[in-house]
Amino acid sequence: MSFRLTGGCGCGAVRFELTSPLVSATYCHCTRCQRRTGTAASANGRAEPGSFRILQGEDRLRAWRPPAGSEKWFCGDCGSALFSRDPDDALKVGVRLGTLDSDPGIRPSAHQFVAYAAPWESIPDDGLPRHPEHKPPTDRSR
Repeated sequence: MSFRLTGGCGCGAVRFELTSPLVSATYCHCTRCQRRTGTAASANGRAEPGSFRILQGEDRLRAWRPPAGSEKWFCGDCGSALFSRDPDDALKVGVRLGTLDSDPGIRPSAHQFVAYAAPWESIPDDGLPRHPEHKPPTDRSR
């Protein structure tokens, strides 16, 4: 049985696929995610290394790499935040859950960077673990 999960940007210029299920997911409350999304947190899923592939619009992709951070990739046409990638290992990709076309079959399992949470929106009392900084390295999805 083959697995395929697709997604893309708001205007449709960029399309991608995942050929394996996401291995983890978290909510990130860091200030970078707040500014990148315009929201209090970002829901992200960690792709199995090698399972993420751009199908169309690679020429439309733009990236921003903050100091000491992962590349933040977005559509240069509509601005949709799509994925992050480790600059030292392009196989390590974190996908923005809101860009997927269907249910990814995984739910965020923790909140990370809660020390920087937006003061104007409370973190929901959803029973998930909260980490002041990164979630422990066994299951990151940034």
